[in-house]
Amino acid sequence: MAAGLLLAGCGGSSGGDGKGDAGRASGSAPPSAPGSPTAPSATALPASLTSQRLDWHRCEATGDSPAPGGTWRCATLKVPLDWSDPGGKTIGVSLIRSRATGGDRIGSLLFNFGGPGGSGVSTMPYFAPAISELRERYDLVSWDPRGVGASEGVRCRDDRATQAAETVDATPDTPAEEQAYFRDAADFGKGCQKAAGPLLAHVSTTDTARDMDLMRQVLGDDRLHYFGISYGTELGGVYAHLFPERVGRLVLDAVVDPAADMVGHAENQARGFQRALDDYLESTGQDPVQGSREIAGLLRRLDAEPLPASSGRKLTQTLATTGIILPLYSEPSWPRLTSALKSARRGDGSELLALADEYNERDASGHYGTTSQSQRVISCLDDRQRPTPAETKRRLARFERISPVFGAYLGWDTAGWCHDWPVPGQYDTPEVSAPGAAPILLVGNTGDPATPYEGTRSMAGELGRGVGIQLTWKGEGHGAYAGGSACVDATVNAYLLKGKVPEDGKVCS
Repeated sequence: MAAGLLLAGCGGSSGGDGKGDAGRASGSAPPSAPGSPTAPSATALPASLTSQRLDWHRCEATGDSPAPGGTWRCATLKVPLDWSDPGGKTIGVSLIRSRATGGDRIGSLLFNFGGPGGSGVSTMPYFAPAISELRERYDLVSWDPRGVGASEGVRCRDDRATQAAETVDATPDTPAEEQAYFRDAADFGKGCQKAAGPLLAHVSTTDTARDMDLMRQVLGDDRLHYFGISYGTELGGVYAHLFPERVGRLVLDAVVDPAADMVGHAENQARGFQRALDDYLESTGQDPVQGSREIAGLLRRLDAEPLPASSGRKLTQTLATTGIILPLYSEPSWPRLTSALKSARRGDGSELLALADEYNERDASGHYGTTSQSQRVISCLDDRQRPTPAETKRRLARFERISPVFGAYLGWDTAGWCHDWPVPGQYDTPEVSAPGAAPILLVGNTGDPATPYEGTRSMAGELGRGVGIQLTWKGEGHGAYAGGSACVDATVNAYLLKGKVPEDGKVCS
């Protein structure tokens, strides 16, 4: 996938996608998990849900995205607010679709582009040109998951409050900074509770996986064909666990480690982003150890004295870290990082601030997107772990050993992300075991910063023997498909279009 367009997870208590998408991809639960409603069978669902007819119509503009034209059509799927009460109150989930262009149609191919919190309705039309071969035999379908965008999207803060929160230090060094950090986190949660109301307890990954199976039924498919990216791999794994007999052809690209809890996931991302930074530094002829030391020094100086930017705003340590993270998602963006770092060393924070704004979905007028807000709402319902400030401080040295540049940033995030959250989290790690499911293709990139390659192997083990089939690309950036490897693209296409399962462990260099 075009790495710069993908979402992984992470958060950060400060404003936008704070912790640089660096990785809040949290879990789902087995149907029997405490506090988790059992998954109703297809026959238990009321006909008002399973027999609904979708009203496909021309799409409208969503947020800052223009209305997609051409063959794209949109509709609203009615789903239960609470899956333990499928006959109760419903909410609307927004879908987008373009019908297959060829005559030998296989069915629908659902896409989730990551996050959690990414809008499939706005992303699908932009991504479609890269997958024209798939479009010949599949209806391309995506959606805004519950709590996202046009599907009861949650906005916990307005633009003014979001910008004000950017002044909060995400790596606090003093008692006063700690108080401000955790006060901001608690205030964010209160804003989400006020904005979302009862929905706040019903936006988990499990809820969305069940929405997907209803979507499958209403679209008329016997089995689910699915392409999940980044967090979307976790969602796909949870679906496979809940509905193994309904798994069709599933591709999971940029695989989240389902065995990692919140802290383990943050450690994985610290390792992944540091690895990507090392690769970047080596590509520019620098020693990774010395280069990282110099970048860490720059961040320390910004902590003491933020840099001015041409916009009149200031580049803080937190914003600079976010700005460094963004170009690591895509190797073609590395020259932007080189230029931004050079400018910052000369005393101009404009370029790094622009990168941070891009990541945080801030436009020139000061308007922010809501992806990071939905991301936090979903992951804090998934994640049961709530590390205390004291526990986090004890772990900081380990995080900083893993990554001298990103360690403290991601370490503090484990405490601030869901601090004082209004609803309890549901599980430590997602349940993705899927015995009896059809083979699922797992695509791992050895240079992936946000979902490190080790997660592919872990997902294969968790899915169960013979289910997870691993495909490796020795590349850079977040994700592999449509990222520059003809070998990866051909292998994935053969699996999706012809049902050809590759040899487990195949490597594309």
